[in-house]
Parts: sequence; structure tokens; C-alpha cells
Amino acid sequence: MNSNNVIQVKKLTKMFGDFTAVNAITFEVKKGEIFGFLGANGAGKTTAMKMLIGISNPTSGKANVAGFDVYSNAEDIKKNIGYMSQKFALYDDLTVRENIVFFGGIYGLSRKLIKEKSDVLIEELSLQSVSNKLVGALPLGWKQKLSFSVSLIHNPKIVFLDEPTGGVDPITRRQFWELIYKAANQGTTVFVTTHYMDEAEYCDRVSIMVNGKIEALDTPKKLKAKFNVDNMNDVFLKLARG
Repeated sequence: MNSNNVIQVKKLTKMFGDFTAVNAITFEVKKGEIFGFLGANGAGKTTAMKMLIGISNPTSGKANVAGFDVYSNAEDIKKNIGYMSQKFALYDDLTVRENIVFFGGIYGLSRKLIKEKSDVLIEELSLQSVSNKLVGALPLGWKQKLSFSVSLIHNPKIVFLDEPTGGVDPITRRQFWELIYKAANQGTTVFVTTHYMDEAEYCDRVSIMVNGKIEALDTPKKLKAKFNVDNMNDVFLKLARG
């Protein structure tokens, strides 16, 4: 494995019966990169991500994540990554602080470190006034920013974000991307799925999935030049229409 690549995937495939959800995809992701994994709903993005984070076995192909094989080292992968699911991951019936403590424990942090990280995280997100409120009472945008920060609490090499900005307003989306930039600048690799094509512009490189296959992979600038269009939405439309 190339030491600069924290994810290496070769001909990774997932079938459900006769249906091929992910069709022999091949790509790599560099250390500290913001890698956009794009496609319409149903293109196979989430299925591919589940294989990479060790919660779904591939049908065939190879994949190495954070130095671990997806077939034989799935548990090691889980310890070395952060993950934020599409369906908001925190517990609504626990307070902000209780959620941080709970997930810190799951990631194996010491009590002392959990206390330190909790204080820092609450201050960074300006959640002091609501730290003892139930997460269920928070606005969606706050929940998502908290969920992202909790996914980074154990300093993972890679954080996987599955449609992290779904359903939030444009201002909150922008703030969320500022958190992503900050994490990447500190050396965390960010693997993000989205169907918002404007968010592709924020990524270092993007792959675009259509019907289970990666149909394009490059920087947003080069993809726009290649397809002779002004924005990533038009790149996607050209690919989707074949």
C-alpha cells in the first residue's frame, strides 16, 4: 500500500442476489484529503461506504482502510475511523455532555481524557448554555455539528460522513463545511458522501457514482474543464444522461 494513501480500493463489488449495488469500483484516497463521494440517491454510495467502514462484507474485490484489510481487520478499521451516519447518530434522550461521555467511552478513551475532550468540544461549539439539555431538544444544525465533533473525539485517521448536511439550511451547511476544513487541516482524512453537487466544489477530489459504478474521478476544476461546463451539477447531469 502506498504510504500516502489511507484508503485503497480495487474492483470492490457488492451484490444483493442478482442486483449489483456496487460494481467493481477502484480508487484511492490520500492522507489529509477531502474526498467527495458523489452520486444521486440509490447510486450505491452508502453501500460502498458500509464496506469501507467494516459493517458490510464485500462480495468481491479488495479494500484497505487506515492500513487494515476490510475482510480480515474490520474491527481494527472501526477503532481507527470516525463515522457520522445519514440518520443522525447521537441519542436524543441523553444530554449533550452525556452523549460526548458515552461515545468517548465507546471509543476507549480514559475518563480523564473524556472530561478534557468534553470541555473543549462544548466550548468550541459554543454549547455551554445547552450542555445539560437533551440532544433531542437541539436544532438539527446543532445536532449535526455535535455529531461530527463526537465522531472525531478519538482523533481518527479518517472520518466517514454519510450525507452529513441533509435537511439543513444553507448557512448551517456552510458552517459544517468549515468544521470539515478544520479537521482536514489538522491531518484528518475526510470521506464524505453527498448528493448536493455544489458541495463537490469544496472537495479536493471527487468521484461520481452512477448506477453502482464510478463514472468520473478528479478535482472539481478538472472535471468541469473535461465536460466543458461551469459547475459540478452540470458535470453530474452529463454523466447521468450518459
